[in-house]
Amino acid sequence: MIKNRQFVHLLVTILCFSLFVAGCQSNNEEDRASSTDDKTPQELVFANFRDIRDLNPHLYGGELYAQNMLFESLVMVTDDGIEPWLAERWDVSDDGKEYVFHLREDVTFHDGETFNAEAAKLNIDAVLDNIDRHGWLELVRLIESVEVVDDYKLKIVMSEPYYPMLTELAVTRPFRFISPNAMIDGTTKDGVDGFYGTGPYVLTENKQDEYAIFTVNEDYWGEMPDIEKITVKVIPDNQTRVMALQNGEIDMIYGKNMIDAESFSTLESDANFETIMSEPISSRIILLNTTSEILDDVNVRKALQHAVSKEAISEGIFNGSEAPADTLLSKTVPYADIDLDPYEFDTDKAEQLLEEAGWMRSDDQSIREKDGDSLSLTLHYNSDAVSEKAIGELLQSEFGSIGIELDIIGEEEQSYRDRQKSGDFEIIFDISWGTPYDPQSFLSGMKMPVYGDYYAQQGLEQKEQIDDSITQALISTDEAERQDLYTYVLTTLHEEAVYIPLTYERNRAVFIPELKNVMFNPSQFEVPFEKMSFGE
Repeated sequence: MIKNRQFVHLLVTILCFSLFVAGCQSNNEEDRASSTDDKTPQELVFANFRDIRDLNPHLYGGELYAQNMLFESLVMVTDDGIEPWLAERWDVSDDGKEYVFHLREDVTFHDGETFNAEAAKLNIDAVLDNIDRHGWLELVRLIESVEVVDDYKLKIVMSEPYYPMLTELAVTRPFRFISPNAMIDGTTKDGVDGFYGTGPYVLTENKQDEYAIFTVNEDYWGEMPDIEKITVKVIPDNQTRVMALQNGEIDMIYGKNMIDAESFSTLESDANFETIMSEPISSRIILLNTTSEILDDVNVRKALQHAVSKEAISEGIFNGSEAPADTLLSKTVPYADIDLDPYEFDTDKAEQLLEEAGWMRSDDQSIREKDGDSLSLTLHYNSDAVSEKAIGELLQSEFGSIGIELDIIGEEEQSYRDRQKSGDFEIIFDISWGTPYDPQSFLSGMKMPVYGDYYAQQGLEQKEQIDDSITQALISTDEAERQDLYTYVLTTLHEEAVYIPLTYERNRAVFIPELKNVMFNPSQFEVPFEKMSFGE
């Protein structure tokens, strides 16, 4: 009898609990249905290999993707060409020297300051005020004056016509606009008091070397982004980034050097993730310093060209995702579709050239010698770039097979960049600047010690003519003349074997399926967060 009553009590308890759970489920479903009617905050967790650093848009120390989130320019580069941004339209004089920009009248900076012609002029003047830092950029050299025509009309006068003018205004730095209130003594070369742009996101928190938080600009003049909060975690190590994605700690890895080809291929076949890859965007290259006692001989430089198997790099390191590069710039780059004979992988030819240069070895020698000196070279690479060490080790083996000792040394990126700018290298990795900077900005930078190109070319007898030809190409209004000048520059650099083209790079992204509208901007250095969303 007691057992029967206990059994009945148990049934009642189970029934009540079931009704309670059903009620809770019903309430949860109603809550979820209700929440879909109202817009809920969307947060994206992203990873970068280092801190955002100094985001002053007029300097070069900050992360480009972060600067692009905060700061905007007069025009933008799109897949369809130059389009309006903070300028609604513009007029160009017949001689190509004067540009009048008609500015939007509904824009404010993050701190509430009005964006107008006076603010735009202050920003451009701040860039010009630091000409020693920006002098490598042809546009800075050619701007003669900046004038406020009226509150929302700005005139820029050039000393010469300059065909890439709008493109160089559009790229991520230095011609982006920061609030005049953030300037120090009316300029930006000595730093800024805050990162207040006009862009779709504001920087709300940054814990150095740990994370940065960006939130949507509630007063943004343009289309509001769906992603309302972006948390950027600093994860220096490649494999740790991949594990963070797999463990659900981050939503996306984005960038050509942010994930190695093997990990990308693994995640490409994983149903838990989506992957995309851009079209070729830039050239992965190696610089040979022509002032080196060994590399000042063109035959040695040509021997190194023939000793590099680009197919092995393409297939073995990038799983075929980056095509072998025959020339410094791809033929798809404007003005670069010219006939040049590629340096084929040919170790016999490489050894013949070394012997012609006087570098010999006997049967019992592994390293060649000349006048008692060993044929020993050093390659520096950026230890933050996941593929460069692997390429260096491959080159070490290939060069060793023809009697060249190659030491490879990895360095933190800033030290590596400083080495490039000072010319303190024999062999070093480099890239072309990619779209939309190639060829004009990339070649223009060769005339000044911006990266390693300037020093790598110093041993060439034609250096002065190369620089003059680049200058003339940039200001020429004659398409045929411009093509001839670019052809001379690219042909000379190819025949002098200053650059070893390796592969044509592609941008990569891996992300969770819930994240939609992930795509690439024309600039490889930007991440278009403002186009992304979660859900259908």
